[in-house]
Amino acid sequence: MSEFTIITDSCCDLPAELAEELELEVLPLHLEMDGQDHQNRLVSRREGFGPFYDRLRQGVLATTSAVSAGEFEAVMRRCAQEGRDVLCLAFSSALSATYQSAVIAAETVAEDFPERKLRVVDTLCASLGQGLLVTLCARERLKGRTLEEVAAYAEETRLHICHWFTVDDLNHLKRGGRINAATALFGTMLSIKPVLHVDDEGRLVAVSKARGRKASIIALADKMAETVTDPAAVFISHGDCRADAELLAEEIRRRFPVRELMIHFVGPVIGNHSGPGTVALFFVGSRR
Repeated sequence: MSEFTIITDSCCDLPAELAEELELEVLPLHLEMDGQDHQNRLVSRREGFGPFYDRLRQGVLATTSAVSAGEFEAVMRRCAQEGRDVLCLAFSSALSATYQSAVIAAETVAEDFPERKLRVVDTLCASLGQGLLVTLCARERLKGRTLEEVAAYAEETRLHICHWFTVDDLNHLKRGGRINAATALFGTMLSIKPVLHVDDEGRLVAVSKARGRKASIIALADKMAETVTDPAAVFISHGDCRADAELLAEEIRRRFPVRELMIHFVGPVIGNHSGPGTVALFFVGSRR
């Protein structure tokens, strides 16, 4: 049986230690800030992205860009030369060109290595939702599943990875075109906090509103109660607001028999659009 490598990108927001433990190849997306290009690499649980969020709070603007086809090609080509097949689990195609870059790279490498399997799956996920799907797939690989079996598992599971999140500052969503200026203004004045999710097409969609910060966080747990099927593994990501993430974690533990609950940062590429104060919840459910 040929060995295969799982490749993903840094929008999975996994802690660097876990990515290493799962033997993942993680390619960084890019962020331009203060006129400099930065690679959005994974960080350890100890490091975090506090300095990045401090810059956002100071009003510094940034732009983001996808992993290029050339970057994917270099890693896929190395794997093929080493006799390994590749399964690439990419950031939602509705939010980034990263998936398309991976497809182009796989097609290019396949011309030179027709004997190798180079499979690319659009996860339709983001942040630790993508991270949760990648983790589950990596654990299936550890069970001895083949590339085809893990790819099929990813495609069957991706629409059951539920993403629910709220933000503290509506102006970041306004800049990203997710809400209009009037909604941001009145929402801020009235302390209205949106509750959003990622839909079946992998897009960010506003679903409801809550009055006040704590209510919006509890609303995430309420959404979990509506659809959760397997509460064994729950991931929470946050935009430099650990205390709020812990509040959500406490509520989740109170309501559900969770065996694994991980909290980690929203990385810079996604955090640039969602802003400081983002709290997001990811779990396996009957539907998104």
